[in-house]
Amino acid sequence: KYLEIYDPKAMHHILVKDQVIYEETSSFLAQNEVMFGRGLTSTQGEPHKKQRKILNPVFSIAHIRNMIPVFSDVAKEIEKAIKSKLVQTQGAQEVNQSSMTIHLNLVDILYWMSWAALEMIGQSSFGYSFDPLVKGTKPHPFCDAIKAFSTNTTKMALEIEYLLPIIIKIGSPRFRRWLVDHFPSRRLRAIRDMVDTWNRTTTRIFEEKKRALMEGDEALVNQVRQGKDLLTILMRKNMEASEEDKMPDKEVLAHMMVLIFAATDTTSSALSRTLHLLSLHPEVQERLRAEVTEARKAHNGDLSYDDLVSLPFLDAICRETLRLHAPVPKVARVPRQDIVLPLLTSIKGNDGREMNSILVPKNTKIFIDILNANRDTLLWGPDSLEWKPERWLKPLPEALCEARIPGIYSHLLTFLGGGRACIGFKFSQLEMKVVLSTLISQFRFFPPRKEIVWQMGGITTPTLKDFPEVPQLPLVVELVKA
Repeated sequence: KYLEIYDPKAMHHILVKDQVIYEETSSFLAQNEVMFGRGLTSTQGEPHKKQRKILNPVFSIAHIRNMIPVFSDVAKEIEKAIKSKLVQTQGAQEVNQSSMTIHLNLVDILYWMSWAALEMIGQSSFGYSFDPLVKGTKPHPFCDAIKAFSTNTTKMALEIEYLLPIIIKIGSPRFRRWLVDHFPSRRLRAIRDMVDTWNRTTTRIFEEKKRALMEGDEALVNQVRQGKDLLTILMRKNMEASEEDKMPDKEVLAHMMVLIFAATDTTSSALSRTLHLLSLHPEVQERLRAEVTEARKAHNGDLSYDDLVSLPFLDAICRETLRLHAPVPKVARVPRQDIVLPLLTSIKGNDGREMNSILVPKNTKIFIDILNANRDTLLWGPDSLEWKPERWLKPLPEALCEARIPGIYSHLLTFLGGGRACIGFKFSQLEMKVVLSTLISQFRFFPPRKEIVWQMGGITTPTLKDFPEVPQLPLVVELVKA
């Protein structure tokens, strides 16, 4: 039994008013517990509330605004790397003047946005650099594991949906591991190896951080963020918490895993989508570049947190991209009892009667359609399917404001709402603004000759139409002339 909805009143009841009745699906909880442990994405009810109570202060504006130097440093590393590639290809073009050289200034934007998202989360959250871009060194295996994960899990969607919730209840963890090791599936073993890589890496980071905390401030100063990273803040708050609220080490490790995974793919998808859209709308790109350039001149080059959040057109571009192209297209919930779901807009039943509510039987799988919720023409108007950043520079439609969309961000469902809303949405917003403001100042972006197709999986991913299996976003990039 399935039900797909994007009615504002129904979504409010599911995500906010009656959220205790609507649970995550068993497959979602099982998958997250196997991959990450008992973290935010695999717990419900009181355990989930207890975890958020500790984690919420870690993601406060007071802490996030201190991340600007880290985000800026990472963005400048991307800038240098792309400039280096363009200089090399320019030299190659001077040697070879054939028509094929136009392809030499193609840059895989998805690769760099994925690197940026992982490095920003690593340095700001854990005081750890996964890949410092040192010439001659190989990327950290964590990077490859993150990139390959979505592809492998998408191919095993049926097994995850129907088998995993059963397997996770069988025997001990050791026995379940034996089952995975001997299951005749190359893809499952690949997922196992990825999760093992994540576990080894996060455990090592955690133990190093724990040791540094025990040794005192002097040891923390020698780390990447000098003890100002989110993990150090979390561990200190956990140490100060009452025995009742304190999290065991396993839970802290689970939160590390969730944070890395959730913040990497979604942020890289949103950044890649924004740059792709800017390449398709050169007039919008030029307007943004002018706004950022003017702000940099006014503030002697570097932009502080307050400077960035006060740039109206940059903010409008981020909001509009996240409205029209939410990285996560839909989420699922399951009611644990029969329940009547009220509707804002009445519908007609099979018998022709108007209905202002529907009876939802227990265990019905309800898909909350984030994409259509953000694109509803009844709320956003007839141009709701168009990418128009300027819509955010004037008052929003009255119908939208009256509908009371239950999202925590800007009348949108992109980051959900209620007790399971995205805890790091402000963190993600700042990452986007820092990277975009840095790159748009230095480069112009143009679409490639080949068609880009965005695959609608668990997280939207760009590919070339001719190569749908390979996540990539090649854009033509040129230096902005001074």
